[in-house]
Amino acid sequence: MTEPPLTAPPDRVVELRDVTKRYGDTVAALGGVSMTIDRGALVAIVGPSGSGKSTMLNVIGTLDRPSSGAVHIDGYDAARLSDRELSALRASRIGFVFQQFHLAAGVPLVENVADGLLYAGVARRERRRRAEVALRRVGLGHRLDHRPHQLSGGERQRAAIARAVVGEPPLLLADEPTGNLDSSSGAGVMELLHELHAAGTTVVVITHDREIAASLPRQVQMRDGLIVVDSAAPTEGVPR
Repeated sequence: MTEPPLTAPPDRVVELRDVTKRYGDTVAALGGVSMTIDRGALVAIVGPSGSGKSTMLNVIGTLDRPSSGAVHIDGYDAARLSDRELSALRASRIGFVFQQFHLAAGVPLVENVADGLLYAGVARRERRRRAEVALRRVGLGHRLDHRPHQLSGGERQRAAIARAVVGEPPLLLADEPTGNLDSSSGAGVMELLHELHAAGTTVVVITHDREIAASLPRQVQMRDGLIVVDSAAPTEGVPR
């Protein structure tokens, strides 16, 4: 990616200013949201269905452009980037974990994870080496050649997390990461996210589960496309 100038302080991984997102003339999924997330934070964005939290994920992850307002990710102004540059930004700086595991059926786990580096210009042998390291990091070093159908739900989500962090992005976005898991497997996944955070990754968990949100240091509560409560306010939860 051609490096545009950094436009936000380097200690902030996410900065949103007056962000709106509209669909058509009547639906406002985001109604003017401002928020900063500092490097190394562990944050829950929580709210019921229709609250705007999934749209918030898409905007933070640069999967969707806002209708208005400013989005800065790891110091870059998303509005100044072309679609190609945004793809490169996601590949190098953002890891995604979804409720659905999105692992390729019939493909060994190590290759599934290595594919997370396909768009980063990494040679095949190096991709595999890094994938092995990432799988060991999430406790799946003994499952390198297993196929997804040979794994439990918790193991598949761990593999999805390994794929998300194989490129060592500064920001990890986890969308309902325990939604398809039993309580024991879900607890294991949340423990892993805490470990990744402790190792320096900024982790944002999007969830409707208030119990999960309450277990994280910062909770951003959304309703009707707005932030209604931010436990970090006023020092971190509002632009400075």
